[in-house]
Amino acid sequence: MANDKLITGKTKLLGVIGHPVEHSLSPAMHNAAIANLGLDYVYLPFPIAPENLEVAIAGFAVIGVVGFSVTIPHKQAIMPLLSEITPLAQMIGAVNTVSRQNNQWVGTNTDIEGFIAPLQTTYKQDWSQKVAVILGNGGAARAVVAGCHQLGFAKIHVVGRNVQRLQEFRDSWSNSPISENLQVHQWEELSKLIPQANLLVNTTPIGMYPKVDESPLSIEEIANLPTGAIAYDLIYIPKPTQFLELAQKQGAIAIDGLEMLVQQGVAALKIWLQQENIPVEVMRQALLNQLGLGK
Repeated sequence: MANDKLITGKTKLLGVIGHPVEHSLSPAMHNAAIANLGLDYVYLPFPIAPENLEVAIAGFAVIGVVGFSVTIPHKQAIMPLLSEITPLAQMIGAVNTVSRQNNQWVGTNTDIEGFIAPLQTTYKQDWSQKVAVILGNGGAARAVVAGCHQLGFAKIHVVGRNVQRLQEFRDSWSNSPISENLQVHQWEELSKLIPQANLLVNTTPIGMYPKVDESPLSIEEIANLPTGAIAYDLIYIPKPTQFLELAQKQGAIAIDGLEMLVQQGVAALKIWLQQENIPVEVMRQALLNQLGLGK
């Protein structure tokens, strides 16, 4: 177990910043991986209020923090405080992983990698003739759009409720090659899009605790999903969400947000520890145990 590890003056520090952060599953997942690798690191939750962000990361630099994850509400706010931001994180407009390199903070985004990992391995296909339909147009949708582009989808449709926000979302990609394959739609157009969807992704919070009996789509809407399509929900509690349960009844393949959480964590550890062999299964199991779903 990670909790009987001896912390000494040599133990290197990693962590997650957010507000609130006490419900984060990241410490359980990362500390399990660190213990499995036998490394002298510890990963801690750091609750940081928005007004303290700048002074906090200055403090991190002083005490020699190796790297940290960034969660709500800091993913955008942290960007001006970093010395370097990877092109990927620039494109998404959000940072979720920060590492200390040459005495400077470098920000990147591993959410794309987390999102596409199961689509590149377990459900590997040629996506170049395929259509992705994405529900929602917030920050999470940006990582999903970039991921779908990276996988080579022929068409990426983003569906939202607010016309102005959809237009802003569309315009924000105008200088990127992504704009050629990207279309935005109002929610009313979903009935036309669902029958074309090879991949249907929920990036909205609908169906998340406490409203666990809700789904962003009705049974009637999901009924038009082609057989063998993949339904992907970024939410991981409850498991399965109403959305995924309905989709599975239609013969769709279901992927939930737990895998994305694991895989973006794997990608972050590779950066911080500068090694490739990260124990994915150990991390996945630690999350399931933390959620009371362990085998």
